[in-house]
Amino acid sequence: MLQVGKRAPDFDMPSTKELKTLKDNVKLSDYKGKWLILFFYPLDFTFVCPTELKAFSDKYDEVTKAGAEVLAVSTDSVYSHRAWINTPDNQGGLGPIKYVLASDITKDVSRDYGVLLEDKGIALRGLFIIDPDGVLQYQVVHALNVGRSVEETLRVLEALKTGGLCAADWKPGQKPLSV
Repeated sequence: MLQVGKRAPDFDMPSTKELKTLKDNVKLSDYKGKWLILFFYPLDFTFVCPTELKAFSDKYDEVTKAGAEVLAVSTDSVYSHRAWINTPDNQGGLGPIKYVLASDITKDVSRDYGVLLEDKGIALRGLFIIDPDGVLQYQVVHALNVGRSVEETLRVLEALKTGGLCAADWKPGQKPLSV
């Protein structure tokens, strides 16, 4: 069962790492030694999803500066991902982004992370922060119609990295609670 404080489920999925050939899979082990922001989204070529993916791309330099990587996953094929990336945003596409998209075409990874809507064959909006040792440290899953906050994700990442007790509304640069 997926639980914070336990090892994150392993994965090996087709990805857009090599956009031209689509021959490079992405694995959890690729991120060993780094923090990973792993998030699931429902579908390519939709409305809320590109706002999230672009927001994470816009903040990607901040994420990497914080010692983390981003990986976005949907149940679409890598061919759909490539078409979405190669389609300009003014034509309903995503356009270029700074991180990798993975294809959970088998739906196994979405199922392992508890976000698969079995009746629809798509993932809920699940976001997971995995530490450099592969341990799940944060998870949030919510409805399809509401996008996530990259700022909040970065805040939580920085709080987790302190290893201390961070109060409600803690902000990076503030000291953790002392007890």
